[in-house]
Amino acid sequence: MDVQTTLTVASPESMTGLGKRLAALLRAGDLVLLSGELGAGKTTLTRGLGEGLGVRGAVTSPTFVIARVHPSLVAGPPLVHVDAYRLGGGLDEMEDLDLDVSLPESVVVVEWGEGKVEGLSENRLEVRIERALGGTDPEDDSDPRRVRLTGLGARWADVDLAVLG
Repeated sequence: MDVQTTLTVASPESMTGLGKRLAALLRAGDLVLLSGELGAGKTTLTRGLGEGLGVRGAVTSPTFVIARVHPSLVAGPPLVHVDAYRLGGGLDEMEDLDLDVSLPESVVVVEWGEGKVEGLSENRLEVRIERALGGTDPEDDSDPRRVRLTGLGARWADVDLAVLG
């Protein structure tokens, strides 16, 4: 059975805070898929995850390098941050990144991974971020966001995602 919760996030600072709280629920081997339009807050959420996990390096969009590895500074799992936006080949192209090798000991976060990386694990957290008020300007981060988190697989069966709200 899938677990799901939906939250409203009022600001970029609140999105970073959600990432920090979510990090407390994550562990090595977790796959997190982030979806939402340009400017929705995917990288901002991932920045909060990085802060919450205590990883090294500034978490920025890995659009041009495809993937960045942020080692832990606190003996936790590293954060592997992937931007699949420019990858069109699905799992075959993703396999070139060896994410299946990184996954068991890392927290792997994939932006734009929908339809591309689900085959990496039946246990995953899918996070969809949408503008709550229907705004469309990717430069305007003042609109509240609606964040739907769906935990799939046995790993998430007993996780209470509602504690994030």
